[in-house]
Amino acid sequence: MAAGGSAAAAPLHAETRASLRDFNTFGLPAVAQTLVHVRSAADVRRVVDHPQYGLAAKFILGGGSNVVLTRDVDAVVLKVEILGRRIVEERADAWIVEAGAGEPWHDVVAWTLEQGLPGLENLALIPGTVGAAPVQNIGAYGVELKDRFESLDAVDLVTGRTVTLDAAACRFGYRHSVFKEHLAGKSVITQVRLRLPKPWQPVLGYLELARKAAECGAAAPDARTIFDWVCAIRRAKLPDPAAVGNAGSFFKNPVVSAEQCRDIIGRDPEIVHYPMPDGTVKLAAGWLIDACGWKGKSVGGAGVYDKHSLVLVNRGGARGSEVVTLARAIQESVYGRFGIRLEPEPVIV
Repeated sequence: MAAGGSAAAAPLHAETRASLRDFNTFGLPAVAQTLVHVRSAADVRRVVDHPQYGLAAKFILGGGSNVVLTRDVDAVVLKVEILGRRIVEERADAWIVEAGAGEPWHDVVAWTLEQGLPGLENLALIPGTVGAAPVQNIGAYGVELKDRFESLDAVDLVTGRTVTLDAAACRFGYRHSVFKEHLAGKSVITQVRLRLPKPWQPVLGYLELARKAAECGAAAPDARTIFDWVCAIRRAKLPDPAAVGNAGSFFKNPVVSAEQCRDIIGRDPEIVHYPMPDGTVKLAAGWLIDACGWKGKSVGGAGVYDKHSLVLVNRGGARGSEVVTLARAIQESVYGRFGIRLEPEPVIV
């Protein structure tokens, strides 16, 4: 793991006037007045104690897959690059694994399967880092991070103390956590521990996975097969950020009451919707955007992806302001037709 020993005495790796274009998956132009590469919890504490950086505003940046940069960043940007993976322990009911916050999320999913530890396969190919996963409570194909979460370590940006938070303290919700509330920008996640339950049970309730199982005649697929299916599904409909700048799903799927859903179905019977255990109904934001005719449309260099309307892309030379203008136009259009306000997933800076 990247901490401890002589590394604690190493100087901070900091840059001034650093370009952030390569540090956000949208590929948007922006400059950080100060960029600090954080490679250990000790680095965070050194930032807290630093005579220049300590009292300055901070902006925490992981893989840059959930951010829209509309301007240069005056705050001290903390680029989290803490690496390391290990199996912590085996319990009667679960394996506990730990990863550094700077590890690419998908790499850790693949690594757990290589160790013979299933449970994260439905979350394959989600862009971003391990440290960002609990902030967003990432989820896909019937599984959310909170379903596999044990605990995390974070360093307080005021006191420099390390705290450990369990699932209850993280206050997970749909694409939400305490790190989007009163801990937003106030602490840096350094390590995340995941709980992979035993015995393993496949999660195949999501429609696209059920279709794959039916197509392949696989009534009881193993975790590696599900991993491969998820990767294939995502690659077929979502652009690779390395080829086309994007931040994944741009809007959250809105959740409405059963009564609201019935009203919308009365006007638009084909609307894609998913009843939730608590009686509410989740609507497919991509369908709403499609219904308003936005697929393939552009504002400047920003556009709606041709294969999936939930994804906004950089068609070349886009600026953050163009992405935001496009997003707001989509929001207004969907609200005008359906009376539903779409909420962006990425942080807009």
